[in-house]
Amino acid sequence: MPARQKVLLFLHPKSTVGKGIQIALEFVRFKFQVQTGDIRNLPVLTDDNKGRYAVIVFEDLFMYLGLQSANRNALDKYCREYNVGMIFLLHYHKKPEEDPLLISQFNLYFLLNQLIVRRILSPLHIYKQFKVGKYIKYHFHQPQGLIIFPCVKEYEFLLDNTIENQEKLYPVILDRGIYDGIQRVFFGSTLKFFLNKIMFLDALSYLSYGRLSIPLERYFQIDIDDVFVGIPDTRLLISDVNALLNFQSQLRKNIPGFSFQLGFSGKFIYSGTDAESEADRMLLKMSDEFLWFPHMWSHMQAHWFLNATKLCDYMELNRQFAIRHNFNTSSHYAVAPHHAGVYPVHEQLYYCWKKIWNISSTSTEEYLSLRPDHKRRGFIHKNIMVLPRQTCGLFTHTMVLDMYPGGQEILLEIIDGGSLFQSFLYNQINVFMTHQSNYGNDRLGLFTFDREIKFIYKWTNLRLKYEPPMALARRYFNIYPEEREPLWKNPCAQRRHLEIWSEEKNCNSLPSFVVVGPQKTGTTALYWFLTMHPHVKSNHPSPTTFEEVQFFSGSNYFKGLDWYMSFFPTPENNTVIFEKSATYFDQQVVPKRLTMLLPSKHVVVVLIDPAKRAYSWYQHMRSHNDASASKYSFYETITAQPGKAPPALISLQRRCLDPGFYARHLENWLEYIQSQYIVIVDGDLLKSDPSSAMFNLQTDLGFTEIYQYDKILKFDKRKGFFCQLLPTGKTKCLGRGKGRQYPDMDQLSVKYLDTYYKESNTKLTELLRGINKPIPGWLSE
Repeated sequence: MPARQKVLLFLHPKSTVGKGIQIALEFVRFKFQVQTGDIRNLPVLTDDNKGRYAVIVFEDLFMYLGLQSANRNALDKYCREYNVGMIFLLHYHKKPEEDPLLISQFNLYFLLNQLIVRRILSPLHIYKQFKVGKYIKYHFHQPQGLIIFPCVKEYEFLLDNTIENQEKLYPVILDRGIYDGIQRVFFGSTLKFFLNKIMFLDALSYLSYGRLSIPLERYFQIDIDDVFVGIPDTRLLISDVNALLNFQSQLRKNIPGFSFQLGFSGKFIYSGTDAESEADRMLLKMSDEFLWFPHMWSHMQAHWFLNATKLCDYMELNRQFAIRHNFNTSSHYAVAPHHAGVYPVHEQLYYCWKKIWNISSTSTEEYLSLRPDHKRRGFIHKNIMVLPRQTCGLFTHTMVLDMYPGGQEILLEIIDGGSLFQSFLYNQINVFMTHQSNYGNDRLGLFTFDREIKFIYKWTNLRLKYEPPMALARRYFNIYPEEREPLWKNPCAQRRHLEIWSEEKNCNSLPSFVVVGPQKTGTTALYWFLTMHPHVKSNHPSPTTFEEVQFFSGSNYFKGLDWYMSFFPTPENNTVIFEKSATYFDQQVVPKRLTMLLPSKHVVVVLIDPAKRAYSWYQHMRSHNDASASKYSFYETITAQPGKAPPALISLQRRCLDPGFYARHLENWLEYIQSQYIVIVDGDLLKSDPSSAMFNLQTDLGFTEIYQYDKILKFDKRKGFFCQLLPTGKTKCLGRGKGRQYPDMDQLSVKYLDTYYKESNTKLTELLRGINKPIPGWLSE
């Protein structure tokens, strides 16, 4: 039975070699799980008789050999039963006097940082097995099935299989598993060498039978920003424009339809020397040879405009310029100067882009972060598709090869197997940022992409393709549909994001803690108690969801960060702001979203007996005249059988029962938040002794001023719960909808739910003890 599309990594802690492997997998978006350190217990390898992992990778062969025999045998058995292959890296880490080391299990020598074949267990034919390599082109012989990569500066493959010349050889070897049923690939060095990067993709594809594989097609777009922007004597000349046109024509022979995308700010045309202005005129004359996209009229940054009308008027100047000169802007693509307003989002930019230009796609380096570049992703906001934008080693100031920062060798390294090559190798779609200054002077833009494309064709089987921006963006989100939904990060967490975010906005207005639920556990009472604190303020009420914003758990999330922040007051000195939305606790997407925007902020969870919570939800729905709750008893609701009962009844059942699996939901939170930021409130204590519960909560939240709730809370016998004691001596209680008195739960339901939640409650006890949290009284009992 085949295994799933996931990689299991065994890595040394804080290893740069292991980090390189992770980066490669993150680039191509392959899922993986990491095991580090002294591996005494293997992770769970199967689920429901299905293998969890398609390939197992050891960054060091000695990690595998050092496993306890039982663990090694278990891994080998798993690989045989589920047709899972292994990848091993060998890199020098022993003292010289300890080498050579004979690895008897595989009959290999580990000598002076190189792998040398002594006697191969089975014939090796990577060339045939990989069908000339899915990704790589081989330019060398294969003696006895051994593929050897000589590591020389010029990357010329000179095969010498003698021991005296072994310091130049980096082999990659395939054990086809003829003798023990396990296929393995051995790398004689790390993934730093560019051919090893290609071979690593080949190995993953081959060993996983194509499940861990990406197509050979690579779609790319080259943007030339600021075509009319630049100081005199740095801009394009007529000869540069001709060179640009000639290069574009050459590319179209192998890449049909290819076109440079030219970005313009119309205000700066004819701002160079006379010769440069002639080049501007030639660009206008030849404008139909290119696709054009707008920046801003005078390269202003969007977040400087708080008034959408003024921003739109400014864009209109650039649009009229494009109309006068017959620019082809049919691609509906735009790039914001300095990427300002794209992310973090400036809503006025998206509004004006749609209104003035009908923009469908853009690109940015800033989502989710500028660095590291292998984690750049795309998202869609207000029906505008945002693609990740890549650099290619060229910037506005890199105009002359001999003056390239660090020397021209640095640029050559970027091109010849370095970061630019990696972008083509790992990313199925690339949008590259360049500037007009890269196409004048030494024409480094043409030099860079000419050399890179030749390098790709020489060493790989990749097929370069071109599509216009809108089609490219659609393709991107067809390949990566999981990226359609954005993630809103805290703009103040990175200096770069803060620089391109409006000065009128303030992260201090974001909540310091969030009450996340679950529903029907007393969260409204807790919210009410918190608002009594003189130094605590809540979010403004919502016209539809009342005291709850419900931002992270539903469609409100796609309204954006500005919408969310509009619910919070500007904080005063020593004021703590909080939000309460009880829908957050059991929603799978919430922990990631919330912690992305509010890192290192507390989340408050109120827990009562899950059986009581389920009954309370049922009665809540019954009081709101829910058809299923009105028709069926509580026992009929919780025991209904999926597939037999009406869908509406099963839906009610799930909302009754699912939030009560507290341990499962807390484990989801703990994937994204450290346990120190989770605060557990005993819901029963909150009801019976709210002063004590609020004292504990204030302490856990680190309040500097502890408010004495026993002075302002009084038990109301008529209501049956605590109310606020006013200065007049009267009490103010929650509305009629809160604190309803229901009939006691029937004993059949009590017994059923006692069994139903028993395992979950046991896990909850273990989990809370494991993270050093107090056990609620109802759970102890």
